[in-house]
Amino acid sequence: MAFPATRADALARLEAFLPRAGRAYAARRNFDEGPGRRSAVSELSPAIRRRLLTEEEVARAAVAAHGLEAAEKFVQEVCWRSYWRGWLEARPAVWHRYLADVARLEDQLGRNSGLAAGFAEAVSARTGIDCFDAWVQELQETGYLHNHARMSFASIWIFTLRLPWQLGADFFFRHLLDACPASNTLGWRWVAGLQTQGKTYLASADTIRRTSGGRFSVEAPLATRAEPLPGEAPVHPAGLAPLPAADSDAPSGLFLHTEDLCAESITWPAPIRAVAGPTAIDGDPSDGKRAYANASLADGLARAAGHFGTAADRLPVDNLPVAIVDWARANGFTQLLTPHAPVGPVADRIALMQQACAAAGIRLVPVRRSWDSRAWPHATRGFFQFKTHIPDLVA
Repeated sequence: MAFPATRADALARLEAFLPRAGRAYAARRNFDEGPGRRSAVSELSPAIRRRLLTEEEVARAAVAAHGLEAAEKFVQEVCWRSYWRGWLEARPAVWHRYLADVARLEDQLGRNSGLAAGFAEAVSARTGIDCFDAWVQELQETGYLHNHARMSFASIWIFTLRLPWQLGADFFFRHLLDACPASNTLGWRWVAGLQTQGKTYLASADTIRRTSGGRFSVEAPLATRAEPLPGEAPVHPAGLAPLPAADSDAPSGLFLHTEDLCAESITWPAPIRAVAGPTAIDGDPSDGKRAYANASLADGLARAAGHFGTAADRLPVDNLPVAIVDWARANGFTQLLTPHAPVGPVADRIALMQQACAAAGIRLVPVRRSWDSRAWPHATRGFFQFKTHIPDLVA
């Protein structure tokens, strides 16, 4: 695979990129030379998204190599993911509203021929906008796009092609190896002018030509105005939900999932006696995303098993609530621990597993990383307020 799907490979890529994570990154990070030719960015985001590497260790490695001032831009890009996750964690209603919108719009695709035709042209790379069509092909073939291309892609989708942002976010989520519910959904909302009210992103043909090194001519006209989409009913932050306390003396097993695959770097509140995880990811990802996530899951489970000196059992993904109860009973566990999953499909699935476990007299207790506990409470407003706390986070 082009992107490291194991922790060992991700650490090797981080080590190789670190010399460029300082001022060189700040100077060239917005330039996109194209697939297989990018030297200015690390392309570690898929590994960080699954926490084969954690935001904390990547940020601290860059600071150790260059100092905080020189590594500032790289560290901030890493911390954007923590910011987005913290923001959505306090506002889960935004995620569930997005899911409802996608379901409604997918239903409209079957009834609105104009919407269906525009959507089909976009996702089959037939818009006639050379950069956009090339990005569609790259996304489907590799599961990746440069960050600057993602912003322009979303802007063209919304303001030039006049397609619903929710369908674009769903298209990204199905294909991008590094798309987490928070960064993907909220990034699209930001381009549309919903995340920061009234602030949109307008793609520029001149900027695309310049940052792509002239790979694209962008002769097809792009929108010249990006009017914010109609406002939504505000969602007030509920704050971080408290997690239940673990029993340090209870016989405990570990359930590992694809939101956090570095169990060996979490401080667990009780000794781990056995490890389990799903047989595969579920949902409706592209074949490439499914293969990447499953390879990462296998690596995370193997490392966890080695760390705790046990085997890694695989539970059928199509019936996890029943399977997790059966596994706990077979091992005599009254408590199961799991890395806390941020708002998204995995968190929704774990909530169902918690209900099944509770009915069987078993506690399923999420454990939040120290980094998340320290970072997420600062994601109350915009990123510029959040970034003032980054020096303390990486200190």
